[in-house]
Amino acid sequence: MFRPRPDVHPPTVEVFVEGAPLRVPAGASAAAAVLLAGLFRIRETPVSGAPRLPYCMMGVCFDCLAEIDGVANRQACVVPVAPGMRIRVQHGARVALDGGAG
Repeated sequence: MFRPRPDVHPPTVEVFVEGAPLRVPAGASAAAAVLLAGLFRIRETPVSGAPRLPYCMMGVCFDCLAEIDGVANRQACVVPVAPGMRIRVQHGARVALDGGAG
């Protein structure tokens, strides 16, 4: 029923997942790029360091938090890929900036 069509070639963009170049379909999410790269985790939990992968792929569960273009705590499942995007595994908790309050 769902057979791939060899005559259809969707446009792709190059992103970097953990520093490795990867071509992904234009319009895919950063979380999909991580899955296409074959990584076994997109983040590690702050307490135990347990590996997590994207779960819901629609922005509800927050299991897909990653560092995207140097910004931590991005929900990778709702961020569309862009040419040259850099996606990195997030290790533990990331501290939010407090705006200088101290």
